[in-house]
Amino acid sequence: MKFVIQKTAHASVTIDGVVRGKIGKGYLVFIGIGQGDDEKIADKMVQKLVNLRIFEDENGKTNLGLKDVNGELLLISQFTLYANCKKGNRPSFTDAGAPEEANRLYEYIIEKCKMEIPIVEQGEFGADMKVELLNDGPFTIILDSNEIIPR
Repeated sequence: MKFVIQKTAHASVTIDGVVRGKIGKGYLVFIGIGQGDDEKIADKMVQKLVNLRIFEDENGKTNLGLKDVNGELLLISQFTLYANCKKGNRPSFTDAGAPEEANRLYEYIIEKCKMEIPIVEQGEFGADMKVELLNDGPFTIILDSNEIIPR
């Protein structure tokens, strides 16, 4: 499982010309579900996400987390995080999770985040989405379950 987390001043997702999700200060998170990912991995990734301390405190140190600043989440499914570009010029996505299972886990992650963070917005799995953000920093973190969870 992969999360690309961007600290935002604001972000939104539009589908077919209609804003589906919109947040202020918080994180825009692109979520990639891979082959073999499950709820146990999702739980650990969500806990890492909601407890990251990347907001500045009164001394300018990155000591504050999403909850400390009343931050919001915008969660976007993105299977292309599993693009394999080793051969040729056309990416392969065989490492991405099967769509039905990936959607199920994406929805699971959304529900887990809602248990932790009051404002959680989302995109639509498999939709053609237009995502806008004002990256604050810029500050971008990549969480890969293969790097943070021993298998």
